[in-house]
Amino acid sequence: MKLAFSTLGVPGLPVPDVIRLATAHGYHGVELRAHPEEPVNPGLDLARRTEVADRFRTAGIEVLGVAGYPRVAAPGDDGPVIEEIRRLVDLAHDLGARYVRVFPGAGREETRERADATAARRLGTAAEYAADHDVRVLLETHDSHRAAADAIRVLGRVGHRNAGALWDVMHTWLAGEQPAESYAALAPFLGYVQVKDIASAEDTTPLALGAGVLPLAECVEVLSRHGWDGWLCWEYEKRWYERAAALPELLAAGRDELSRLLNESA
Repeated sequence: MKLAFSTLGVPGLPVPDVIRLATAHGYHGVELRAHPEEPVNPGLDLARRTEVADRFRTAGIEVLGVAGYPRVAAPGDDGPVIEEIRRLVDLAHDLGARYVRVFPGAGREETRERADATAARRLGTAAEYAADHDVRVLLETHDSHRAAADAIRVLGRVGHRNAGALWDVMHTWLAGEQPAESYAALAPFLGYVQVKDIASAEDTTPLALGAGVLPLAECVEVLSRHGWDGWLCWEYEKRWYERAAALPELLAAGRDELSRLLNESA
């Protein structure tokens, strides 16, 4: 498995500094948070996108994916949601990234059936566009569909190889699933895995990997046991928890912890 980290952990950090962190601490790739407040977002022109892609390529660091914020199960018209995903797909393609992250985001007033149908319809349309750009759109286990069982209700309806799943291990754990259950459900659709750690279900402030309660060892073990050789991406949610420790000072230890878990599960 290859290791990456998300720029959610280093809000607003310029691209050259992100690359320096990855190379200095032994990470193979980076997930770029594609929000307007970040230096890499869909508003960049082609010249700037080419420059960013060249910087990563020269450094030997892969842009794993772009993490966007479309909510595919949200109520409302399909058009704006699909257009937002298309813009992210274009960005990913121009950066040489394989994946685009989207959220479910169903409204509380929506029935499960209607939310699932809406999400599947939008993902199906987006997947057709993504296929033409060699990109996969990944539905993250999150918010209204935090369990793997929730995500596959949607993805099973889509039935397109360019629509897949992003396994956020915190959300499936919060939903009460065991790692083996989550993997079994997501395996046919799995793009990559987001790892993290927290103190408890009540306190989701990000911690150093291995310092909290999330079943990281079990997650890595089940992935290894099934021969999965994709990406583990550390999503450290510093942007939402300003008092959390700075990610740069944790990156080396995080790499070592993931390497230890991989070695022990081999």
